[in-house]
Amino acid sequence: MVDLNRRALLKGRLRPGSSPQTQPIRMPWLIAEDAFTDRCTRCQACQQACPEQIIIRADGGYPELDFQRGECTFCRACADSCPEPLFRDAGEAPWQQIASMSETLCLAHNNVMCRSCEDSCEPQAISFRPQAGRVARPLIDPDLCNGCGACVSSCPQQAITLTKTSEVPYGG
Repeated sequence: MVDLNRRALLKGRLRPGSSPQTQPIRMPWLIAEDAFTDRCTRCQACQQACPEQIIIRADGGYPELDFQRGECTFCRACADSCPEPLFRDAGEAPWQQIASMSETLCLAHNNVMCRSCEDSCEPQAISFRPQAGRVARPLIDPDLCNGCGACVSSCPQQAITLTKTSEVPYGG
C-alpha cells in the first residue's frame, strides 16, 4: 500500500506536526482509496478515455481529477475503460463530496461583486444571500451539490475546492 501522506512529507508538501493532506479527488464510483492504490496498475486508460480531459497523472502515477481543467460530466468513460475491478456499479452514488469555499479567498466575501460560481453551477447548488450594505455572499446547498467541479474552474480566485462530505462543516 502506498502512503501518499508520507510521500507528501518526503516531497516537502507536508510539514512535520501539520495536519495530513486531504486525499486526492479520484474518479466517480471508485472503490475505497486504500484498495484503489493497492490494485491500480497506473495504466492511464481512464485518463485517455476521459472526454473532459480532467484526469491527470498525479503522485505515484495514480490518476486524479483536476477540476481546474473543467468539470466531471459523470459519463463513466473512466470506469468503462479500466481493465481492473476498481469501480462500483453505475446505480450507486458517484461519490460523497461537495464544494466548499474559502471565505478569505472568495471575492464576494471580500465585498467584490462576483457570481462566477453560481453561473457555472448547473444543479443550482450555489446561491447568493443578500447582505445589508455589502455584496451578496455565496451559500452552497450540500443537498443540491453533485460534486461535478464546474464551480472550481470558474472561480477566478481558486476559492472553491471539493471536499468529502464528512470533512465539510454544514451551514455555509
